[in-house]
Amino acid sequence: MKLNIQSRSGRSLDQVEVTKDTTIAQLKNKFHNKFPKWYPDRQRFTISGTNPPVAIQDEKKVGDYVDLKEGATLLFKDLGPQISWTTVFLVEYGGPLLLYPLFYFFPQIFYGVSFDQRPLSLVQNLAFFCWTLHYAKREFETLFVHRFSHATMPIMNIIRNSMYYWGCTAMVAYFVNHPLYTSPPIERVYFGLGLFLVSELGNLISHLMLRNLRPAGTTARAIPKGFLFNFVSCPNYFCELTAWIGFTIMTQTLTAGIFTFLGFQQMWQWAIGKHRRYLKEFDGKEGRPLYPRGRKPMIPFLM
Repeated sequence: MKLNIQSRSGRSLDQVEVTKDTTIAQLKNKFHNKFPKWYPDRQRFTISGTNPPVAIQDEKKVGDYVDLKEGATLLFKDLGPQISWTTVFLVEYGGPLLLYPLFYFFPQIFYGVSFDQRPLSLVQNLAFFCWTLHYAKREFETLFVHRFSHATMPIMNIIRNSMYYWGCTAMVAYFVNHPLYTSPPIERVYFGLGLFLVSELGNLISHLMLRNLRPAGTTARAIPKGFLFNFVSCPNYFCELTAWIGFTIMTQTLTAGIFTFLGFQQMWQWAIGKHRRYLKEFDGKEGRPLYPRGRKPMIPFLM
């Protein structure tokens, strides 16, 4: 059968010969052969005439879509230059690992030569340990744990994401390592440290469980079960939030609290999106499993 490919403005671009067994990935390669600048990761196709628009997925076949028949039209969108998720994560998380030690080991650069030999407090040492542990864990997970549902993202994301992580690192590190920094009561320090460490472990467990749900080389999705997944759709975000709450309690700095709040806002948006996708994909119809309706997006029992 032949499928017509148009731009979103309605301009005819191509006509592709396929069969019901042709995968969408193969269709994208055919299109790429005719238009080399639009490599597969830049391509997004939706089926014309469907409401809401149906985006076709790489791992599926043409025959999986009832609307894809002889003469059907696909609408093409250029997603722009792409970069791998792994590269973006390594760069955006690498910045905090490099920037924070500058404030910790070389205070004279930021606070003046007279503070070069100042003694560091217990909290300042613990904060450096926690910050380094968190981002070293993230780099490890990027390389050995995460299995991404999409191989790439728009290349401009690496600039935006790096500005956020690198900028927040400088903001937090400047005040935590400041020579005039005053530590909170020791009980609060240990409580915050304990909350941080337990949360980091919970975050790692959540990521490992998500990895085990998706076979290597696929974008398959399944309903996660067990641990905090019994209460929320995104326990990894919940644990990250509580980790930074612990860090804020331990350091008692306004900038750590601001960083925690900014992170919560972003993770809440991601959690809502993922929760809705779970509900839509696992609706209990046509043999599909039903997603547990009692789960919250991110915070157990609340939201």
